[in-house]
Formats: sequence, C-alpha cells, structure tokens
Amino acid sequence: MKLVVQKYGGSSLSDSERLRNVAKRIENKIKKGYKVIAVVSAMGDTTNRLLKLAKEVVKDPTPREMDMLLSTGEQISASLLSMILNEKGIKSKSLNAFQLQLLTTNDYNDAQIKKINKELIYKNLINNEVLVITGFQGITEEGEITTLGRGGSDTSAVALAASLRIPCEIYSNYAGIYTTDPNIYPEAKKLKFVTYDEILEMAALGAKVLHSRSVEIAKKFNVQIYCASSFSDEEGSYVVGEYNNYLEEPVVTGLSLDEEQMQVTITELPDSSFTVNKIFEVAAINHLNVDMISIIKKGDKIDLSFSIIESKLDNFQEYLKETLIFENNKNIEYRNNLVKISVVGIGMRKARGVASRFFKAMKDIPIFLVTTSEIKISCLVPTQYKNIAVDSLMKEFEL
Repeated sequence: MKLVVQKYGGSSLSDSERLRNVAKRIENKIKKGYKVIAVVSAMGDTTNRLLKLAKEVVKDPTPREMDMLLSTGEQISASLLSMILNEKGIKSKSLNAFQLQLLTTNDYNDAQIKKINKELIYKNLINNEVLVITGFQGITEEGEITTLGRGGSDTSAVALAASLRIPCEIYSNYAGIYTTDPNIYPEAKKLKFVTYDEILEMAALGAKVLHSRSVEIAKKFNVQIYCASSFSDEEGSYVVGEYNNYLEEPVVTGLSLDEEQMQVTITELPDSSFTVNKIFEVAAINHLNVDMISIIKKGDKIDLSFSIIESKLDNFQEYLKETLIFENNKNIEYRNNLVKISVVGIGMRKARGVASRFFKAMKDIPIFLVTTSEIKISCLVPTQYKNIAVDSLMKEFEL
C-alpha cells in the first residue's frame, strides 16, 4: 500500500471552489496508486475570526476554552472535504484528534505531540482511500482538546508522516520555497532544494515558510518534504538532509526578515552574571524571546544590549525598572522601529569572505546589533532601510 501525507493550508480551502480543487488533487494522487492522508487547516481566515469573536465575548478567555473554540475550524474543513470526495465516488472519512487519539501534552494553545495511534490509521485505511484529518489539534490523556500553536497543521502533517514513515507534501498558495518572501521581493528565486538546517534557521529568523517545529520533526525522522502550490502543477521545492546527492552547496540560500524588533540597552551595569541573569529572568517571565545580545565591558561596568519583539513589550519596562532599582548609575534606552535581516546558507561553513560581502552590501545602512552562527549572519537595522538592505543583499548573493 503506497501512502502519502498531503497538507492543505487555509488559503487552499477558503471556499467551495477551492475545496473541490483540493479534492481533484487528491483524486489525481489516488489514480497514481496512492492512499492519501489529507491534513487540513481551517478554511481561509476562520481561525482569526474565531480569535476576534472570543475577544469580543470576554477580555481574557481561558486557554482551555480557546482550544475548544479554535479546534472547530479544522473540523469544518475536514468534514466538507470528505463530503466532496465521497460525492466523487472516492471512499473518504474525516477524523478529528479525539477520533484519531492523537495524544499531546497538557499545554493549551501550544501543545506538543506525544503519540499517534498508527493502528487506528491503518484500520481506517482498510475501507477508505482517503482519511481527512484535522490539523493543528490533539487531545490530552484525560481527553481535553489542545491546539499545537502557530504552524500547528504543518506540525500535525509532518508528525503523521514521521510516525508512518512516509513522504509529506505541503500545499499552500506559494509554488515552493523562495530565497525570500516574493511579496517583499518579487524577483526572489524559487529553490528546488533546501536543507532542514537552512529551513530551521530561516523559519526561526522570521521567514514565512514551514514552521520550525515541523522541520525539527522532519529532520529527526528524515521525513521527505515537498512544498508546492495547490493552485498549479508547477514543480515545487524539496526539503532534504544535505545537498551532496543533488548539487553544490550554495553559499547563501535565503534571506529572512523579522519585523517589529526593539533594542533594549542598559548601560553602567555591575560586571556581574547575577545582574544579567536577573534581567533575562524578567524577560522570560514576560514571555519575551531575547534574541540578539551584546555585552561590552568597561572597567568594572558593562553595557548590555539585546533585541526583543516590540509588540510584546507591555509590562516589561516596569518590571525591568523594579529589577534594577538597587543598581546605581543605570540608564535604560529603548530603540524601536527596527527589523532583523538575516542571510542563511550551509555553504557559509566552508566559504570564505561571506561576512565581508555582507557588510560591503550593508555599507550605507546603520547597523545596531549583529549575531552570527556557522550558517547565518543577522543584523538589526532601522525599518526605513529595510527595502534598501534587502535589495542590496539579494543582489550581492544572487538570490
């Protein structure tokens, strides 16, 4: 029995016409001798509408009830798609997380998958050519509904493919994975091949590609991923372990943007790990992801700078002042309207002069913070320079 997982995003399922288009794609796969496990997101902007509705009803909905609400979106998609397939004479059955017994941790709104009941999948495939499964959701061992957080349907699809040791196809409104977001830079090239490590970095750095959790699972279990458009037959992109069997490693594979960044700078701090730890503990308590960090030593004092997401600042300023209330000569500065721009490529491990080329391309642009790894270079720049920086880097690295 040839099996494949196909995941369809919300844009592919937004109305009846698009649902029928997805059903046709599944039918074509069946004609090639496959049985299909179709993982679906909620239709169109259903999840956003449900979030808005919840906030209209109460100011602060409980996480448990939010998961009860949000999980309904995928169930609508699954049942409608299964209806269309059955009407076409294709034996299909929709299954939600409870019926599938897809077990997760107890973390509402951001659960982790613990176990998938493979026997139930195989049992249901005996009399069906297609199983349409709700993405984004799971259940706890106590039977409580959970959701998997941002990009949860990608995670569901790849986890199913990993459990069954079969390929995974991800369909969206993009024809594959590009060197950067085509909406920002229309001349961006489509990548035929990209590695797990590169996609992990690009996703973590703000690229709207596969969600990082799904790629982590794919890398761990060596899941073959193919990304393509649900609206055309144009060949998409393949996520692979390494380039060796395909082509020479590109020096830089892609460029990512992460907007709404803010730089926090605290000067004249005691040169003490205890003080620095306290600051980062405050950030953690406020659910802030501290990213780019710079520590400059000046005698027995240090200047500390780091970046956070501006939209999550909220009470951080007050908590930070309270934390440092006993420190003398402190000065806290906030610089907003920044964007993090990153280039990624596993070819950086071997290539020389990548940093030189990067900073040459950015020579007329103010840079506030820089971080690097063996496969990335990131910098923080004012948002008004974003387009100039993107254009310069895309041309420099022929992206």
